[in-house]
Amino acid sequence: MTPSLSPEVVARAKARAAFLHNHLHADPQQVTALDGDASFRRYFRITHRESTFILLDVAPEAGNVSAFVELNKVFSAGQVRVPQIFAADCALGFVLLEDLGAQHLADRLSSQHHAQKDYESLINMLPGIARIPASPYMKPYDAAFIEMELDIFSEWLLTRWLGFAITEYWQQQWASLKQTLVANMQAQTQVTMHRDFHSRNIMWHNQQWVVIDYQDAVQGPVTYDVVSLLKDCYHRLPEAQFNHLQRLSFEVLSRAGLLAQSDYDEYQQQLALTGLQRHLKAAGIFARLYLRDGKPGYLKNILPTLQYIQDTAECFDAFQWLATSLQSEIIPLVKAKLEQQQ
Repeated sequence: MTPSLSPEVVARAKARAAFLHNHLHADPQQVTALDGDASFRRYFRITHRESTFILLDVAPEAGNVSAFVELNKVFSAGQVRVPQIFAADCALGFVLLEDLGAQHLADRLSSQHHAQKDYESLINMLPGIARIPASPYMKPYDAAFIEMELDIFSEWLLTRWLGFAITEYWQQQWASLKQTLVANMQAQTQVTMHRDFHSRNIMWHNQQWVVIDYQDAVQGPVTYDVVSLLKDCYHRLPEAQFNHLQRLSFEVLSRAGLLAQSDYDEYQQQLALTGLQRHLKAAGIFARLYLRDGKPGYLKNILPTLQYIQDTAECFDAFQWLATSLQSEIIPLVKAKLEQQQ
């Protein structure tokens, strides 16, 4: 027996059909739901005559597509390739986009030689993204926001998912860590950053890179997109390749005049600490996606992300407490939780 659809689902489907009919001047031949991303956004592939499109669908009560539409213009004006928008209704939450196919950077990484060239070309794109002017549609990436991101880790991964007992000592060390990471990120050159520049958000289409999921772009630390790319939660680079690409990123950003310092060791430290903040946030988000949004598929990404955190913490005397806690308590708890999921 087929379950009946809720009135809200039926109403949304009707609104979607009306939007498509209005802009295509006909009913599409086929509408196929696509696997969603880690958000409230839904995507559909639309087949109409000899063409295909992608429909972005965000119910107004769930979110807003205005930043997606407006930052599309800003990125395009900055000569950064993003999906072409054919039609949009921000009030209803619909955006009709070009179909970029299905080849992401993640799909191209099986060839090591291929991957090296891909990463080098993407690093050379970073100054273009960094120079995009600030927009009113970019949220302030201030100290409060950076701390809020970090607290996703303590709240959602430690407390809510693992039931980890946070002691007074742990809280004191955590507060100090947050201060250090905020100071590091604010001391860097502040540029436009994509904020989620990784292998699943970069597509290869018609022999060029196209950046997607740019709607959360902000002005923030210059190393953020570098570490998002080179310390990807979904793909770990071999150490030698990472070292080469990290050095290349320093040289590319230096030539572009985007680094306040000329010392490579200092750059490496800034990048490492920026990565620590990003990975703490990401690990917490993976737990939140499971607990709050019912998306268990991201749980498998928690351990690789925690490994990045442990590796970095071990390199700093001030964070040995975190490395020890991860190794002896947090990671074993995560492994036990994951075994229960199987």
